[in-house]
Amino acid sequence: MTRRYKSLTEELRERAAKALISYAVFRWESAATLAATLILTALVPDPFGGALPFWRWWFWSLFGIVAEALIVVTSIYDPEVRERVVGQMFREKFNPREIATEDYRHKVARALEYREQMEVLLQRTRDGALRTHLKATVNDVSDWINSMFTLARRLDHYNSSAVLQQDIKAVPAEIDRLEDRLGAATDARVRQQLEQSLENKRTQQEQLERLESSMERAGLQLDDTLSAMGTVYAQMQLVGAKDIDSGRAQRLRQDIADEVQSLQDVVQTMDEVYTSSGTAALSGGA
Repeated sequence: MTRRYKSLTEELRERAAKALISYAVFRWESAATLAATLILTALVPDPFGGALPFWRWWFWSLFGIVAEALIVVTSIYDPEVRERVVGQMFREKFNPREIATEDYRHKVARALEYREQMEVLLQRTRDGALRTHLKATVNDVSDWINSMFTLARRLDHYNSSAVLQQDIKAVPAEIDRLEDRLGAATDARVRQQLEQSLENKRTQQEQLERLESSMERAGLQLDDTLSAMGTVYAQMQLVGAKDIDSGRAQRLRQDIADEVQSLQDVVQTMDEVYTSSGTAALSGGA
């Protein structure tokens, strides 16, 4: 499982390296450097009026290239800039705006904020055992958010499915109607057909009730997950270098692993209910 956490985080960090270069190139400082280089090259090709025989007009271009290189390098190695870029990439990968339900969208956005603050804490920690632990913890939280986002989208699709919501309301009434017809029917073949239809509807209702129960538990799990993530963030700020060997840090990561497994179990249960109730298409959106 650790390998999976790291692959998710490392994938984004590798992409972040390229994104940081693009960010640096399009910073206002880069635009100002380019503008100044062009203006000075065109309007002040010889600022010293011949006092420096070795001066050439293209020196301005050289200075501009050096200045731009410094902007790029400082952007890449600036912890706050890196945190901002990686955080933005996480928001793009786990975009809360893809979730229509406001409550679930807010919870995902809040989880992303926790992760960004954890990343800030990591960048402010000097190299050593503590930083190694915090980095691993942030990696774990990344996968945690992945599972949370999947669960939120499952719930969102459930709530936004007009067909499913209509079935939940209509099936009990259809069962009542079939029972009335069965009670009034006298023809054996008609009764047999009605009994079969009634059995199918009751099976459908049972699956829909299981689905409703599963969704309710999933919603509660989402609430618990956000609370647990807030607790983990608070604990991360309290963990010190002396706690690394004491087992406190390891327990923190184990708590996260347990939460991730709990989320994955809920998602798996939801998928099973979707499949058995004939609504598997809903889970395909996440």
